[in-house]
Amino acid sequence: MSNQALQAVLIEHVRAETAHQLEATLATLHPECLFEDYGAHQVFRGRAGAAQHYTQWWDAFDLLFSRGEHGSGRWTTDGHYIAEGEFSGRHVGPLGSLAPTGRPITFRFCVFVSFRDGLLASERFYYDLADVAAQLGVDAGGLRAAFASAQAAGARD
Repeated sequence: MSNQALQAVLIEHVRAETAHQLEATLATLHPECLFEDYGAHQVFRGRAGAAQHYTQWWDAFDLLFSRGEHGSGRWTTDGHYIAEGEFSGRHVGPLGSLAPTGRPITFRFCVFVSFRDGLLASERFYYDLADVAAQLGVDAGGLRAAFASAQAAGARD
C-alpha cells in the first residue's frame, strides 16, 4: 500500500483513539498487532491485548493528544511512521493499584508505527515514566507497579 493509503488508516486510528472508540480503534489494527509501551515496560499482543492497553490508559487518564511545540511525524523509506507528540490531561481513574490523584499531567512521547496488510501492525511507545510519576506525586517504581497491576487485572478479565 502507498504511504497515502496507510496515512488514511493512521488518521482514522488517531481519530478513534482520541474519541475513545474502542471498536473503531481496534478495526485499524492488524489481528496480530504488537504494542510495546517502553515507559511502563509492558507488551500487549493481538487486538485483545491492544484493547487492554487502550482501556488501561483511557480509564485512568483523560488525555488529549497534540503535536505539541516540538511534535512532528515522518514516513520512513520502508513504510514505517515515526511521530513525536504530547499528551496532556488529568489522572481521573484508577490505574491498577494507584488510586486517581486528580493531578494534571503533560508528557511528550515518540511512537514508531509499522503496518501489515494495510493495518497498524505495531506501535513502540516511548516516554519518560519518571516525569509522569513525578507529576502524579509517586515514584517511578510505584507507577511501573501500578501499570503492572493494571495489566495483570486486565489479563484476568
